[in-house]
Amino acid sequence: MRIEQPITQGKLIKRYKRFLADVELDDGELLTAHCPNTGSLKGCVPEGARVVLRDSENPKRKLRWTFQTVEVDGTWVNVDTGLPNALVAEAIEQGKVKELTGFDSLRREVKYGENSRIDVLLEQGDKKCYVEVKSTTLAEGKTAMFPDAVTERGRKHLIELERMVAEGHRAVIFFCVSRGDVTNFTTADEIDPKYGETFRRVCTEGGVEALAYSTKVGPDSFEIGKRLKIKF
Repeated sequence: MRIEQPITQGKLIKRYKRFLADVELDDGELLTAHCPNTGSLKGCVPEGARVVLRDSENPKRKLRWTFQTVEVDGTWVNVDTGLPNALVAEAIEQGKVKELTGFDSLRREVKYGENSRIDVLLEQGDKKCYVEVKSTTLAEGKTAMFPDAVTERGRKHLIELERMVAEGHRAVIFFCVSRGDVTNFTTADEIDPKYGETFRRVCTEGGVEALAYSTKVGPDSFEIGKRLKIKF
C-alpha cells in the first residue's frame, strides 16, 4: 500500500488528549496534527522521535495534518488505525494471506451481530468468513501485544465472532501489528486481563481462529509482512 497523499517529517514534541500531537517540522514550523489512534500508544510516542505527517489536502479540516508514523528505536511504526483494515483487505485480495484464500468476494464494513460491523467479510457461495482486524503498536522486545489499553469493545468483537462460529461460519481475529521488528504475538494481560481471558476462551473453545502478521512500515508505504507465532 502506497500513501498517495503528500507527507512531511518532523520531531514529536508531545502527544496529548489522545487525538492531538504537537510536531516541529524540519523547517522549524510548529503545528498540531490529528492523532487517529484511541489507544495509549504505550512505548510509541517518545518525545523527540522522528514522525511522519500526512496532508489531508483539505484546508477546511480543523487539523489538516494526520500523525501517521513514528520512529521507535530505529523502526518505523504506523499509528494510524485507519490504515490496517485497508491493508489487510488488500493483502487478502492479492493472495498474500494464505490462510484466507479461496473466496469469490470480499466486502468491508458489513453489518452483523448486535449493532456491529465486521471489518472484512469473505464469501464463496453460502460459505462465509468473518474477519475482525485489530491494529496494534505495542511491543516488548520481539513480542507484539494487544491491547495497549482496556477495551470492552474488543471483548465484544471476540464474542460476536464466537457467535458466528456457532452459526456455522468461519471467524478470524486478525492482529495487524503495525511494525516489523517483532517475531511473535500475545495478549497484554497485565493491561486488560479480561480481554486475554476472553481471547483464549473463544480461540480454544469457541472455534475462533487467530492470525497475527507483522508489517513493513515506511514513511510513505505500508505492506503486509510475516505471520507471527501466537503465544496463548
